[in-house]
Amino acid sequence: MARKHHAHDCTDPSHHVHSAGDYVRAVEQACAERGLRLTPLRAQVLGLIADAGKPVKAYDLLDAMKEENGSSAPPTVYRALDFLLEQGFIHRLASVNAFVGCHHPNVRHSVPFLICDQCQAAIELEDERITGLLDEQARALGFSPRAQTLEVHGLCAACAAA
Repeated sequence: MARKHHAHDCTDPSHHVHSAGDYVRAVEQACAERGLRLTPLRAQVLGLIADAGKPVKAYDLLDAMKEENGSSAPPTVYRALDFLLEQGFIHRLASVNAFVGCHHPNVRHSVPFLICDQCQAAIELEDERITGLLDEQARALGFSPRAQTLEVHGLCAACAAA
């Protein structure tokens, strides 16, 4: 059973899955626990996202899969992405139309992202205070939220220092 995360977990890098191999293994474990099937195609898409180390666009995934497999039909890749999104194993960054792996693939959560406009790094800023406040404010206005996406654009520390 997945453990509950607290706000302090979110800013502690030791709680994040960083290596691509560890990430794929964490998703495999989550699938086993949930009775889900991580097909070879889904695992391949997941691995490509994990290996990218930054947000990756669907067309880049298609190109990479063509290089590895000879060909991949776009609908099959999009179905794999849909599965991974629905299960919370990856996040979609709407403002840059790209996908990133989730640092906590065994826990469903809403995540604000800090996106660097220069190097395209996406920093998962998982903090329950932020998502809780957004949810609370929406409900106070009589709004019933179903999903949250918060993307903050700017420069990461490395690019700002350069």
